[in-house]
Amino acid sequence: MNILNIEHVSKIYGEKTIFDDVSCGIHEGEKIGIIGINGTGKSTLLNMLAGLEKPDEGQIITQNGLRTAYLVQSPVFPAEATVLSYVTEGNSKQDWNTESEAKSILNRLGITDHDGRIESLSGGQKKKVALAKVLASSFDVLLLDEPTNHLDSDMIGWLEEYLNRYKGVVIMVTHDRYFLDQVTNKILEIDHGQLYSYDANYSKFLELKAIREEMEMASERKRQSVLRMELEWAKRGCRARSTKQRARLQRLEDLKNGTAPLQDSKVEMDSVGIRMGKKTMELHHISKSYGGRNVVDDFDYIVLKNQRLGIIGPNGCGKSTLLKIMAGIIEPDSGEVELGETIRIGYFAQEVPDMDTEQRVIDYIKEVAEYIPTKEGRISASQMLERFLFTPDMQYAPVRKLSGGEKKRLYLLKVICQGCNVLCLDEPGNDLDIPTLTILEDFLDSFLGIVITVSHDRYFLDNVVDRIFAFEGEGQLTQYEGGYTDYLETRNEKNAALETQKNGTRGQEDKKKTKNKEWKQNAPAKLKFSYKEQKEFETIDETIGELEKRIGELEREMLANATNSVKLSAVLEEKEQAEAQLEEKMERWVYLNDLAERIEAQKE
Repeated sequence: MNILNIEHVSKIYGEKTIFDDVSCGIHEGEKIGIIGINGTGKSTLLNMLAGLEKPDEGQIITQNGLRTAYLVQSPVFPAEATVLSYVTEGNSKQDWNTESEAKSILNRLGITDHDGRIESLSGGQKKKVALAKVLASSFDVLLLDEPTNHLDSDMIGWLEEYLNRYKGVVIMVTHDRYFLDQVTNKILEIDHGQLYSYDANYSKFLELKAIREEMEMASERKRQSVLRMELEWAKRGCRARSTKQRARLQRLEDLKNGTAPLQDSKVEMDSVGIRMGKKTMELHHISKSYGGRNVVDDFDYIVLKNQRLGIIGPNGCGKSTLLKIMAGIIEPDSGEVELGETIRIGYFAQEVPDMDTEQRVIDYIKEVAEYIPTKEGRISASQMLERFLFTPDMQYAPVRKLSGGEKKRLYLLKVICQGCNVLCLDEPGNDLDIPTLTILEDFLDSFLGIVITVSHDRYFLDNVVDRIFAFEGEGQLTQYEGGYTDYLETRNEKNAALETQKNGTRGQEDKKKTKNKEWKQNAPAKLKFSYKEQKEFETIDETIGELEKRIGELEREMLANATNSVKLSAVLEEKEQAEAQLEEKMERWVYLNDLAERIEAQKE
């Protein structure tokens, strides 16, 4: 049964069409994720569903008496309100949302000072208080705009369980792809003013979207084929005398006026890292305290060349502090950070720094670089902006015209364009859309340098990092190999071993001690593929085949352009790059196959 109907809705902002005559029904019990590039209208759709905005045309019809709760992206709080008074304001005492329930939700979200003033909280803590208020209210439809921002992994897991137990409708915008997979059973995709509905979670949506786009392109190929035939017929000098001929000419006009399916622009990011020497970043017995509490306690580590490190842990444990020490933004209380002479650090903060909102977008990038070196050669700031989905019109518009997500994307581009070989990223997933995150992951995979990231985005960590440092205990960090999934498996194994030890199984206790000793020596007790290695192993044969095929094509192009020195030089350069990539992939193939054989041998 439909409880919400979107009927022929259109919405325009300035010259931009956000929605163009879209319709959709929302049924009882649906858990819906809204997908789309920043600026396409995700938050606008939530605002219209909440009744805060009206469509220019069409209507949104709701069931009588429908109660809606809405977590906005940037909540506004009453002056001088306390945490508990704000969360319980307007709640019915006969409802399940009693004061103790509200306190329980706040505690799960890490807010334990219930009588404290909201104005004294950080931005992340305020967002948690707003989420607690929404969850503690009475509602039939729950609207959530980026609910996982500022939540650590345990809090996200708790929220997943809560939403899965809830029997009503949930409609949310989030960049957390694992969260979408765990919670949603329907995806609404906003694409060039249209709304596409998929009865699927995020993983299945990707498959269905690919099928839809292929069908659209097949229809377009057919239209183009028929158009060519009709144009040939028209060129032969037909005369529109008969009704049949007039109809055919009209058909030709219709084909000519037809439009090809629009394709999403893709954020294209080439490696802009600069070469580094042998010495990278060395952290020698780093310690840092705040208010008598050890945030980082005697951390000693040498970052390896081209390493990808993830830093995880509960909120407030010291993740951002450690990252800032690594980036040279704050000094440790004791210990030191040594950097190689060639090291250049780019730091991406959680919050977008203050921008001159009257400054043009292109001038914001030109502050750090007029031209940016890439593997294709030097490109202009304007070209780089276009690769980041900033059209020429947007480039010469003031920054104030950008959405929050577009400002975050612009800030990310500025950090990348600085010419660094160490990227320190603090929660890069916050406020970035999924398409941008996906291409950022591809960029980091090919980045010629070191990546160190603080993130609660499990999907992002799985795709980017090869080693994780987890805060476990006050100021203490434990090293885990692989991505987030690998970390989780290892942690669960350790917890299971501890539980067995408590039950008095001596043999398991010895096994656990051995394993902990080996972890301290930075080596896993048992050989296994990391999450990234497993994916690479499954695709490397195909990658090598594609490179060999491309090299063959380039060799034929060289023969065909033997007399064209300019073209020949370009083809030769591309061939050399492809051969270097092939050599690197062959080395990886040998390593991965050797590792696979050793893993298999463990089973015997």
